Amino acid sequence: MTSQVIALGGGGFSMEPDNSVLDRYILQQARSARPRICFLATASGDADGYIARFYDAFSGHACEPSHITLFSRTPDLRSHIAAQDVVYVGGGNTKSLLALWRDWGLDSILKDAYESGVVMAGVSAGAICWFEQGVTDSFAERLAVLDCLGFLKGSCCPHYDGEAERRPAFHTLLSEGAVLPGLALDDRAAVHFVDGELKRVITSKPLARVYKVAVLNGVVEEHTLECEHLPAILPR
Repeated sequence: MTSQVIALGGGGFSMEPDNSVLDRYILQQARSARPRICFLATASGDADGYIARFYDAFSGHACEPSHITLFSRTPDLRSHIAAQDVVYVGGGNTKSLLALWRDWGLDSILKDAYESGVVMAGVSAGAICWFEQGVTDSFAERLAVLDCLGFLKGSCCPHYDGEAERRPAFHTLLSEGAVLPGLALDDRAAVHFVDGELKRVITSKPLARVYKVAVLNGVVEEHTLECEHLPAILPR
């Protein structure tokens, strides 16, 4: 069974309400012509407005949207997730997201779904959560390293061009040996992994980039990956 993760550094319906190309790309990777897609807004505290924007965005696509909340009456998580074609994770506080998922057992449920072919996708917190480590703003004082789910090897830093402190913080953490080498994703850029291997780098704007970042001979080096700018309209 093919396992897939699509991680957005920033973008999708929460950042680009007038450009659905990344969201539509996610739907196209599903195993169904009319995919069932479940939104997890845990990192935002299941913010009502965020969930409403998800439904506003995806009701215009050929899909069956739903969501799960961990802050009110929660459905049977395993059966609901197993019935999906796509799980889409929103942004917010990654540390809180992971703590709640682990307490509910949702981390292992998602791992089983991932291995059974459900596409895992997300933006910001919903991007870094799939990696071994992520660079997070969950803490007020500073950007920090967070151990994540480990579906994918290495680390991930989102909003690389959208937040001024991201690049220097990632470089410092790498220099200190505090974080694993990994990927830095600009806003409106995404990486698509298949069976744990990077298959495709896509963007919704021409200048968005993804970088492979590591320490070589004591110096932090960035290698720009080849990106494919998607057309504004993808076939349904």
